[in-house]
Amino acid sequence: MSRRIFNSLLAAAVLLAASGLSLSAQTFGSYTPYSIFGVGDLASPGTAYNKSMGGVGIASRSHRFLNPLNPAAVTARDSLAFMADYSIFQDNKMFRQGDLRSASNTANIGDIMLSFPIWRSSAMMVGVMPLSSTGYGYSYSVTDPSIIGRTGNISYAAAGQGSLYQLFAAAGVTFRRRLSLGAEFIYYFGKTEKTYIETFSDASYNGASNGHILQIQAPAGKLGIQYEQPLGTKASLTLGATYKTAAKLGGYTESYRYSTGTAASDTLYYRKGTPDGVSLASEKGIGLSFSYADKLMVEFDYTRSDWRNSRLDKAEAFTGNITAGAGHSVFTTTLSESYRLGVEYVPNRSDIRYYWRKIAYRAGAYWKNEYYLLDGAPVNAAGITLGATLPVFRWYNGITFGIDFGQRGSLKGDMIRERYINFSVGFNLFDIWFQKFSYD
Repeated sequence: MSRRIFNSLLAAAVLLAASGLSLSAQTFGSYTPYSIFGVGDLASPGTAYNKSMGGVGIASRSHRFLNPLNPAAVTARDSLAFMADYSIFQDNKMFRQGDLRSASNTANIGDIMLSFPIWRSSAMMVGVMPLSSTGYGYSYSVTDPSIIGRTGNISYAAAGQGSLYQLFAAAGVTFRRRLSLGAEFIYYFGKTEKTYIETFSDASYNGASNGHILQIQAPAGKLGIQYEQPLGTKASLTLGATYKTAAKLGGYTESYRYSTGTAASDTLYYRKGTPDGVSLASEKGIGLSFSYADKLMVEFDYTRSDWRNSRLDKAEAFTGNITAGAGHSVFTTTLSESYRLGVEYVPNRSDIRYYWRKIAYRAGAYWKNEYYLLDGAPVNAAGITLGATLPVFRWYNGITFGIDFGQRGSLKGDMIRERYINFSVGFNLFDIWFQKFSYD
């Protein structure tokens, strides 16, 4: 692919990303009732490449794709190449709680990142990805005749929206072609808003409007290591591990409650402060992958993150609009774990007759439990993924398609069962920029 075409595609990707970041502040980046809690619904890890393999990547080393899940993986690349990745995703969800049913469709940016060599066996990668999204809306009315008889009709409505992002810069180096080390600086930022409105049909009663605005910023770091062991001449085994530090949240939180109505209007409560003592949890991960002859790759990853000391369940503006008691759910943070398995198979990357034999086919599966409990019950999610990368032009340029079928929650108790079919599309851009020509 010519430099001119590459620059045009990259410029288009940057423009789309900028417009998408702006758009996400006005619309739902994701929609789920579970995003009312904490920092919202945590995004699936990685690029479309990672998502199509169940979210694995801690032990992945591929010179064809960028892998943001382990900073040590940035060195798995052509030493003369400039690489970029841009992806978008769409969520399609169906909810059920008892006899109640609803559905939603949203879209947002998956990632945008660039990678380039630094010196010899070292390289660098910069980019931005979503951390979490807040998107929900619900309403209900009081049906107790004894209450309605005294006050008239009472209705309640709640809504929330916003996204948190992670801007990162990672660098890595490889020693003796087997051991790779990487470090990454992460900066979290974003804004979410949550509102709750109570209204009375009887004008002699005042309603109430309360809400929370969170403007978040926080630095963090991530360390990664990968060791690749050849098994004969065609196969290899790679062990990877990562550690991401906890991030103490900065910025501000704004909480308010107003009395509204024809009888009188008044400010009942207003507080603007900082999220003192609130943090994002640290994360540990380990992965093992097996590769054979540039045709087959299998990987298993495990991650563990302890949110119990994050104080998200104790700090104002992070507990949603739900309070304990009176039949409402109680939100408490917990230990979060995930298990992920991914497989990639390519019939023949060099085939010149049959295009379908050059396509990279992928499948994966995962199980995880969320970082919170509802009424003391865990919220689990499980799913399977499918995907493929279609080669475009020459070298390693391609378009990746992924699909994720899964379920979160269940119908037990008052929990909401969420079933989803999520799509992701990624653009893998590759070009040789750092070569010296022998003649003009």
